[in-house]
Amino acid sequence: MKVIAIDGPSGSGKGTIAKEVAKRLNYTYVDTGAMYRCVSLMSLRKNLEENEKEKIVGLLENADIKLTNEGKVYLNGEDVSDLIRTPEVTHRVSKISSIIELREVMRKKQRELATKDNIVMEGRDITTEVFPDADYKFYLDASVEERTNRRYKQNIEKGIDCTYESIKASIEERDYDDMHRPVGALTRTNEQNYIDSSNMSIEEVISTIMNIVGE
Repeated sequence: MKVIAIDGPSGSGKGTIAKEVAKRLNYTYVDTGAMYRCVSLMSLRKNLEENEKEKIVGLLENADIKLTNEGKVYLNGEDVSDLIRTPEVTHRVSKISSIIELREVMRKKQRELATKDNIVMEGRDITTEVFPDADYKFYLDASVEERTNRRYKQNIEKGIDCTYESIKASIEERDYDDMHRPVGALTRTNEQNYIDSSNMSIEEVISTIMNIVGE
């Protein structure tokens, strides 16, 4: 089975790009961020504190998370595609995903997916921790301003109440947390194909990746 791994910061367009690449190659698309967001949502519903690590890990072990190539996310049979994108879940997910024990369980689940099909997997540590031997590795980036614009437009379209300033602050905080966590930190390496999408269209980014992996 082949693995295309895509890492990058919040709002860099990884999901949109990975979904389309998977579609064109007839691979399975895996959004690892959505998996962590499901755990974040469950912890909020259970009123768990962020430091109740054992209970949070237990939530994942008993959760049925299904991802579709259309970007839908199902948690125990419930469509939570929009619920996991709320500001409350977003604010918590960075802390939740820093739990070492949780990441260990999550990595196991993610690696199992590659034993069943060719996959395009995107996240923060896919090229470095989950699949360090991936067939192709990419780091998709964009400026903070461009990522803020993208996320702001997405939230407005979904009817999520927010401001440009709050989105920017959230992205900057997330960037810091993602790059400084003790395990699974977002890291650039020489093995990754680096793509700055700040001034690129979606099609230009996809074409760049497709030219590297081959039609």
